Amino acid sequence: MSIEINNESGFAVDEAAVQRLVTFGLDLLHVHPDADLAILFVDEAAMERLHVQWMDEPGPTDVLSFPMDELRPGTDDAPTPPGLLGDIVVCPQVAESQAKGAGHSTLEEIQLLTAHGLLHLLGFDHAEPQDEREMFGIQRDILVGFAVQERQQQRRQSR
Repeated sequence: MSIEINNESGFAVDEAAVQRLVTFGLDLLHVHPDADLAILFVDEAAMERLHVQWMDEPGPTDVLSFPMDELRPGTDDAPTPPGLLGDIVVCPQVAESQAKGAGHSTLEEIQLLTAHGLLHLLGFDHAEPQDEREMFGIQRDILVGFAVQERQQQRRQSR
């Protein structure tokens, strides 16, 4: 699996943690190990330009997703074929502001936004209530499962 991460935001991001989260999510959703994904962290000005250009909405947003090969989640028996998932663009400065309001860390917010963006790349949406429940349920499964895995790994390393 090729996960390329570029941080052009000027904001310190734990890129290794983001990569581990995305790897966990892709494995959970049975995406082929040869799928490619790019994650870009940008500042508010760059995010605002993208938001206006692609969504025709003013101001910076938290995350944008740009799917490429329209890959969908696979199953144990039939993983997603190899291909180009697309790009996730995250604005850490917006994430930091949202994290303060939500009462959790900026890294947790960045991980939430990255998981959210990943699900958009895989065809999930939240325009309708039923779709929102499904997408946010899978998003929660990714985040909780990843947190459990990280705690287990930390325990093993501290022994």
